[in-house]
Formats: sequence, structure tokens, C-alpha cells
Amino acid sequence: MGTAMQVYVCVKHVPDTAANIRLTGRVDFDESIKFIMNPYDEHALEQALQIKDNKGAGEVIAISVGKEAAVATLRFALAMGADRGILVKTADYFIDSRETAHLLKQAIEMDGSPGLILTGKQSVDTEGMQVPYHLAAILDLPVVVGVVAFSLAGQVVTVEREGEGDVREVIEMTMPCVVGAAKGLNRPRCPTLPDMMKARKKEIRVIRRDEFNIEFPIETTETLSLQAVPDRGRGVILENGPENMVRELLRWLKEEAKVR
Repeated sequence: MGTAMQVYVCVKHVPDTAANIRLTGRVDFDESIKFIMNPYDEHALEQALQIKDNKGAGEVIAISVGKEAAVATLRFALAMGADRGILVKTADYFIDSRETAHLLKQAIEMDGSPGLILTGKQSVDTEGMQVPYHLAAILDLPVVVGVVAFSLAGQVVTVEREGEGDVREVIEMTMPCVVGAAKGLNRPRCPTLPDMMKARKKEIRVIRRDEFNIEFPIETTETLSLQAVPDRGRGVILENGPENMVRELLRWLKEEAKVR
């Protein structure tokens, strides 16, 4: 591996999982809520930073596809330690995973030559879990997703991924390749105030979606509607001894839950 190796980390600007999502239209929601970097992407970025720290050289580039507001997530990535950021600016929040992958590909190829591409295994908003696979396919690169252990020796990446039934698979890939990080991979660092101040001076390149000429031979996915999760109601506490509790439970199942 040369000293100029570029590691690209794909990060997504997503609503905080603790935020109260309020729908404002068929496929729209109130975007004034708190947004954060997709938590799985933090592990991907941390791994990239560790690679640079261990090698003492290289460049870590955070790249995102999204609205202008996604600059905030890129600034957070820069505060964590990324060298610079790239935003592919779109007009819509919901972008099909196939289109996202094509936009990431063109932005990466326009910028440089990746030695490694890191992503989170999925996003916590749409949970499509397709972008790493699409990106690897159109770049013709090997890919492993759900990675919980990572090592690098020369041009060979060795990873472990969690499979069914607590089984761990050990896989070797030759760089360049795509790695999708899971939460068990590492512990992401927390930026300090000086880190955040330094991040303001780092470069974020903004590329408009229409600067790319992308033709899709296969139709993309369209979001038809958003629906709020139904309120499950409050729990019921049964009291006054086992016999009364059983009687009340049967009544509740029949009259309230409508179980027949």
C-alpha cells in the first residue's frame, strides 16, 4: 500500500432515532428535527481513521448523497478526523439505493482512486441495506457487509462478519474493495471542541446531482407513501390475586383485544 492511499467513507445524514417524526405529506416529513450521521457509518469512518493512524499516511474522504443539510454530517465526519468531504447535492430526501450508488461511484471516480471504500451496513431511516452491494457491483469490486472485525496487511483485507446462529465468517479480499461496517467493529471516537473548530476549515466539495449524466437501464424504486407507526396503546397491569387476574385477562382479550 502506498502512502497516498485514499479511503472513501460513505456517510448518510439521517433523522435521530429518538426524534419524533411528523408526516407533512404523502412522502414528506418535518425535517426541522434533529439529524445525525447514520450510526453504522460512524463505525465505518472510525475504521478508516484507524487505518490512517496505523499507517501514518493516506487520506480519508467522507462522501454523502443528500440535501444541503447533509453538510452538517460531513462537518461531523471532518471533526472526527476525515481530511475532507464531498456532498452530492440532491433536491429530494428519498433517493433510490441504485441511484445513490451510481452518484457515489461517479463522485468517487471524479475525485480520485479509492484503495478502499467503507460504508455502514445499513441506514437507520430506510434500512434498504442495498447501497454497498450496488456500489460494489457497478465498480466491479468485492464486497462484505456486516463486518465486526477488520485487519489490513499489504493489499489484503481480512474481515469477520456475523452470520446466522452466531456463526462468524472470515473472508479475505484484495483491495480495492467495499466493506460494510456493523456496530461491533469498533468504538467511534468523539470529537472535541478543538476538533469541531478545525473541521470548519476543512474542504467540503459540493457537486450538484445534475452535473452527472447517469442513464439507468433498470427502473429505480419510487417511494409511494409514508405512514406513521400505529400507537400500540398503554400497557395494562392486572392485580388482586391470580384468580381475578386470569378472569380480568380473559375479559380484556375478549372485549378489548377482540380475540375470538
